[in-house]
Amino acid sequence: MRSLIKEENLKTPEDVQRLLKDMFGGVLQEMLEAEMDQNLGYEKNGSRTPEQSNRRNGHSPKTVRSEFGDVELDIPRDREGEFDPLVVKKHQKSVTGIEDQVIALYAKGVSTREIQDHLQNLYGIEASPALISNITNKIMPLIKEWQNRPLQCVYAVVFLDAIHFKVKQDGQIVNKAAYMAIGIDLDGTKDVLGIWIGENESAKFWLSVLNELRNRGVQDILITSVDNLTGFTEAIGAAYPETRVQKCIVHQVRNSIRYVSYKDVKRITSALKPIYTAATESAGQEALNQFESIWGAKYPLIVKSWRNNWAEIATFFQYPPEIRKIIYTTNMIESYHRQLRKVTKGKSIFPSDDALLKMLYLATQDVMRKWTGRIQNWGQILLQLSIFFPEKVRSHLR
Repeated sequence: MRSLIKEENLKTPEDVQRLLKDMFGGVLQEMLEAEMDQNLGYEKNGSRTPEQSNRRNGHSPKTVRSEFGDVELDIPRDREGEFDPLVVKKHQKSVTGIEDQVIALYAKGVSTREIQDHLQNLYGIEASPALISNITNKIMPLIKEWQNRPLQCVYAVVFLDAIHFKVKQDGQIVNKAAYMAIGIDLDGTKDVLGIWIGENESAKFWLSVLNELRNRGVQDILITSVDNLTGFTEAIGAAYPETRVQKCIVHQVRNSIRYVSYKDVKRITSALKPIYTAATESAGQEALNQFESIWGAKYPLIVKSWRNNWAEIATFFQYPPEIRKIIYTTNMIESYHRQLRKVTKGKSIFPSDDALLKMLYLATQDVMRKWTGRIQNWGQILLQLSIFFPEKVRSHLR
């Protein structure tokens, strides 16, 4: 090392960087020449056999990006055009892990400007927003493949909910909904079934999502857990008529306190709790009657909302505590949404639907990597589901 430092007159980190760049380019060049030797069967300036018609045919200049900046290479050519190098492939413009870094940073919600600064500071590479967009666009085929992958035939529970973002469209900023579905299969494994970008949340769009799940192989869903969106139950019934619908209790309570003056919020939430913590549906209805007798005159809309939605709110009363705990709220998908918001909070506006989809997909892959193992106590839960849905569960387990 000391001899090299003295020979090259290295005095600054920039001198080291220059030397490494020269060495890196030289090694790459020799690897290309060695590949050509192997391809032709003889070394440069060596003798070839008479039956060999193919031979070297000069070089083509090529510039590639690396951690050391741009590197100039001379790509060997052969007369018959058979040579296809592996170390620097045809049309390859980069020989660095920078593309992986850009995608990893993008997945963490790092802004384009911050990614540019990162590449400039570390590698001296000037990356335009267009370059970063082109790099992240390379995952679009992966997203398409993931979004169209076959799914399980039966899911025990599917959670459906949407999260909203601002996106540029036709020169205007509009609100878009990212529709999400999380499924728990009969093995107790969680999976994000898909992400769909659409206009503001609607039952009609949810029906198209459910029909797509059918087209991807989902024949049946035992229970769906959803928010209180108008028309949701009808949309589910159109696609999966035998699926039982559970409306989220937390959403119902939130919707209830929208009608409440601030000074009554704590008292109302406390008064509602006996309804959904009751041991049985009849006890829950009695608690609702009790709530109406106390608060019905002042807040009739709350009582009306609970009674209108009771058929789907009360679904969880049919099941034992282990199943109730999973389905009575959409907390599972809202927890997933919180992870997505951590990544997207730095983006107040997305330039396109694709830009939003790319970030949500990459963040989702990060989230799912942490989903290891089955749902807790799944063996007992599956046994209980086999009693409530005997044909559907047992046919899957055969």
